[in-house]
Amino acid sequence: MLTGVEPRSSAGVLAEPATAPLDGVGIKRKDAGVAREGPDRRTRCTQTMKTYNVLGFSALALQVLISAMLAPPWLGPWWGIVVGFGFLLLSWFLGGLYLSDVIHLGIAHRALDYKVWFIKVVTVVNNSVGVYVDPVSWVNRHRLHHVFADHPGDPNKLGADGFWKTMYLCIFPYPCTANLATDPILRTRTFRVVSHPLFAVISPLLSGGLLWLIVPDWKFVVGVWLGVRLFALWVNMVQNYWTHDRRFGTRRYEDAGDNAMNIGDWLPVMATFSACWQNNHHHYQHLLRTSHDAAEFDFGYSTVRVMGALGLVSPSKTGTNRPDDLALAEVAL
Repeated sequence: MLTGVEPRSSAGVLAEPATAPLDGVGIKRKDAGVAREGPDRRTRCTQTMKTYNVLGFSALALQVLISAMLAPPWLGPWWGIVVGFGFLLLSWFLGGLYLSDVIHLGIAHRALDYKVWFIKVVTVVNNSVGVYVDPVSWVNRHRLHHVFADHPGDPNKLGADGFWKTMYLCIFPYPCTANLATDPILRTRTFRVVSHPLFAVISPLLSGGLLWLIVPDWKFVVGVWLGVRLFALWVNMVQNYWTHDRRFGTRRYEDAGDNAMNIGDWLPVMATFSACWQNNHHHYQHLLRTSHDAAEFDFGYSTVRVMGALGLVSPSKTGTNRPDDLALAEVAL
């Protein structure tokens, strides 16, 4: 059931469910209609030590160390770093393009209209040689996340869930209470094949096999492959934990219904393709960009503009629907 969520106190915040208008994909926003501060005022966190940056750079440094130490003698540590870190960069870029730009803004929120063939190519390539993410289940979880953000029914995280519980949920999320992933494209053969459990089993062999073709040393391959997954887990934690804990980041909009925060540091913005502007995004889910001010660094939006210039994507009817209180003068590609 998608309405009638009981008010719940989480992280010191009392949620006030309300009958809300629909966003661009027909999902009721729990926080719509809740009084908020204007965009010129920010609520800053009291947490000064940016743990997420320390852990993110540590994950990158570990990838460099693994690549150097496990490199076979004939390759050497320096070329090992080139290959190992290069594989991480390839996986990161494919994952960001696939999940943040295409699946997230293109399908889950219908803010962007991509060429169908391009969506399918990106989906197959990423889930073959990059980090596997089931597109159908992800769209469903993400839409439920927006309906029940930080409350029972949110598959990603409840307001009271801590660091380790959220990390566990990144791998084993709460059960979904409804199926909101019924889009025609998700029922096409391509998406049915990629979302099949067998494909999830084959995917690690394909991505590891690609790395083995470059460096035929299984110790090196397994180490680098695991290092990439560790960095991907950190990216997931940025989006599910740090940007949903009011001790971190800032809030442009004082929506009482969730704990979504904005994190604008360089590494999280780059790593998540700007998905860490969560407070902005939760407030106006229909927009084709997650930054709401020209001063906010938005790497994801830059990649979408490049794809727009190439004719691969165009704004949807809702993607450029600019709210009156938005600091941006216009929303376009």
